[in-house]
Amino acid sequence: MIRFILLQNRQGKTRLAKYYVPLEDSEKHKVEYEVHRLVVNRDPKFTNFVEVSDLSSWVIIPCVVEFSAEPVLQALFVLVLMFRTHKVIYRRYAGLFFSMCVDITDNELAYLECIHLFVEILDHFFSNVCELDLVFNFHKVYLILDEFILAGELQETSKRAIIERMGELEKLE
Repeated sequence: MIRFILLQNRQGKTRLAKYYVPLEDSEKHKVEYEVHRLVVNRDPKFTNFVEVSDLSSWVIIPCVVEFSAEPVLQALFVLVLMFRTHKVIYRRYAGLFFSMCVDITDNELAYLECIHLFVEILDHFFSNVCELDLVFNFHKVYLILDEFILAGELQETSKRAIIERMGELEKLE
């Protein structure tokens, strides 16, 4: 399952962020900072897959625990190392980094191709996409993303089918 998708430029500005797990705003900012720090400083000869074991990437995630002595549910905050059971897959296109956080058991190459498919669709839709297209047409970018990823799972892998659906949606506007 995809946990989140980030598009960031070299300066660290997030141009697109789609989260498929609930996180607080402060946690999202920390995750965005950590992912950018990881991918921007990596040597190009390294792989595009990162499993993080750095303690600076601890994130507080709320969870509910039921105590056996009391029937009342009590919300606790538990320190969870988000990237311990997940990996970040990224790819750089010009000045943009496309990053995904996925489960540790998922196929890295499939998600690397998913990133490439997303870029190909953006290229087709915007005729040679650039960062400004993402900034000024963010609603269309999210729409394209929602056409082939649903609830953190890859739904459609056909570029032709996605472009046809986007054309139908354009006619409705």
